[in-house]
Amino acid sequence: MSKDSTGYKIVSDNRQARFQYEILETYETGIELRGTEVKSIRAGKVNLRDGFALVRDGEVVLLNVHISPHETTNQAFNHDPRRTRKLLMHREEIRKLIGKVEQQGLTLVPLKMYMKRGWVKVDLALVKGKKLHDKREDLKRRDDKRDMERAMKR
Repeated sequence: MSKDSTGYKIVSDNRQARFQYEILETYETGIELRGTEVKSIRAGKVNLRDGFALVRDGEVVLLNVHISPHETTNQAFNHDPRRTRKLLMHREEIRKLIGKVEQQGLTLVPLKMYMKRGWVKVDLALVKGKKLHDKREDLKRRDDKRDMERAMKR
């Protein structure tokens, strides 16, 4: 990718989060990585499914995201697949998040990880858990929309 290219390549997408949670706000964050992690991310070996973020000591950290060890790198230099990684955000954004997460009981979940101009970025969402009936309504709405599109095609 050229340096002035504004396009981005999605490396991993957490589609399950969109089903399980109601997304209130999203933030684009950077992530602090090691060299072998970047190599694995470029190869697309990332799983965001069980991941979540916490605010600790004025910093946002990403937990439980699995980045596979790089295959051709010596194991002495490789990284721990599920290590805690620091997310890079502005201080004002973190201050706002602290209030929303602690007072309103909301959760921070990674939605997708992508490469933007050579940098690894994470879309972090402020979410509220859906109840079972909300999930059923979403499924019903999706099925109705699909049926209407089929009827319009005919």
